[in-house]
Amino acid sequence: MEEQLDNERVEKIAFVLKTVAHPMRVGIIDLLNRNEKMSVNDITVYLGLEQSLTSHHLANLKMKGVLGSKRNGKNIFYFLKMKEVPQIIKILEDVKVNVF
Repeated sequence: MEEQLDNERVEKIAFVLKTVAHPMRVGIIDLLNRNEKMSVNDITVYLGLEQSLTSHHLANLKMKGVLGSKRNGKNIFYFLKMKEVPQIIKILEDVKVNVF
């Protein structure tokens, strides 16, 4: 019989899923998974988003520990800090749940 998840583990799982549960955030995570680090401007251009919206999502992902950042001169470069998140997204992608 499988072990039941305890409350703390359930909360952590829900926290990660809620944090990445937005198409733009999934796109950002995928992009940073394929690139060691990227600037806000590079992410904005690559994903075709407005810079203010990109910055909002990056700040949220950083605040919740999914991303990290380093300043280099005037630029801030973001990188994937929580390395397991792309694996979680891949698992969900592979499930191919018919939602609609």
